[in-house]
Amino acid sequence: MTVATIRVMIVDDHPIVRDGLRGMFAGTTGIEVVAEAADGSRAVDLALALEPDVILMDLRMPRLDGVAAIRRLADLGSRSRVVVLTTYDTEAEVLPAIEAGATGYLLKDVATDDLLRAVEAAARGEAVLAPAVTNRLMGRLREPEPALTERELEVLGLVAQGTTNRDIAAALFLSEATVKTHLLHIYAKLGVTDRASAVAVGFQRGLLR
Repeated sequence: MTVATIRVMIVDDHPIVRDGLRGMFAGTTGIEVVAEAADGSRAVDLALALEPDVILMDLRMPRLDGVAAIRRLADLGSRSRVVVLTTYDTEAEVLPAIEAGATGYLLKDVATDDLLRAVEAAARGEAVLAPAVTNRLMGRLREPEPALTERELEVLGLVAQGTTNRDIAAALFLSEATVKTHLLHIYAKLGVTDRASAVAVGFQRGLLR
């Protein structure tokens, strides 16, 4: 029985990453790279035109980021399976990608054999997750999310409006040092490391309207 070749598209804004992945697949029986893209917008266009079986998608790219591209493909009815391949494994990156419709989430330090098996599994419609991502998701299911205090919610709401630490301090009659402390507590509770990610997770959890 003839086994169908898995058609793969590589999406990453770094040429060296695309070259490395293409070279790896070149020596692999049963997998063919049919397209490459350096940004999410181009990836969407190529995916709709070529209908690859599996798309290896980076997250942080120009024009259209990975999560937005995954969401757009889902909205347009694409049948391609998207596997995120990135260096980021925080909750702020993982959850939006999975919720947008990604079939898998792998880190760029994945071993070659594991990546090949993941592509094959994704082509069959199976979910593929890096162990670190699985542990993070399982930990989130086991542990209740720490609640933000009323003051932290106020700070987060002002951050979402683009307010600077100085202006937040003035608005809430606090020192800038206290605002920074509140932000650190917010980051820790939301599992993020920066303002933009805090706002994104805040909206996802319904903390912001």
